Amino acid sequence: MQLYYFETPNARRPCAIARHLGLDVDFIHVDLRAGAHRSDAFRTINPNGRVPALADGEHRLWEGRAIMFYLVRKAGSDLWPRDPLAQAEVMKWMTWDAAHFSRHATTLFFERAIKPAFGLGAPDETAIEEATRFFHSFAAVLDDHLEGRDHLVGDGLTLADFSVAAVLPNAREAQLPLGRYPQIRRWHEALMALEAWRQPWPEARQSFAA
Repeated sequence: MQLYYFETPNARRPCAIARHLGLDVDFIHVDLRAGAHRSDAFRTINPNGRVPALADGEHRLWEGRAIMFYLVRKAGSDLWPRDPLAQAEVMKWMTWDAAHFSRHATTLFFERAIKPAFGLGAPDETAIEEATRFFHSFAAVLDDHLEGRDHLVGDGLTLADFSVAAVLPNAREAQLPLGRYPQIRRWHEALMALEAWRQPWPEARQSFAA
């Protein structure tokens, strides 16, 4: 399998899963700064021209959460629980994350980190203000849920934890306002103890900022 990535929150999800499960994956860096994602060769992997993407034989898969699910199921890992209710809970948090929490956190990351790094102009303060307001709304939901819990679903790690936390390693670059959310900070500090989460990238690639 070949997993195509750049050091962004979306790619962290499947890269961390692959490393956490010890899967036999070739990590292929797609240099977004050089426009490699727009090449004809890469668009045969993902016609959307985005990372992450996965090639497994003749099969092509894109969208980070779908790749996570594929890798976990392929490995037979309990990161995808067997109980139908627990499965529904994992899907609930993953879809909630895509629609709400990471959606607005990623906007802050884009405006404050991606734009300066790629020369895309000044941050849009209106977009930042709106994303910050929504971030607080949904971070409060997450913080309340994590009270007394070590994981989002059940008693162990699941895909939900890897999905929802994806932007948090870039909290500094995104200037995420996490000060009033101690449960989120506690939960993510525990995730950072996992080598695969702390260092999902191969070689010496540490983070987007690096």
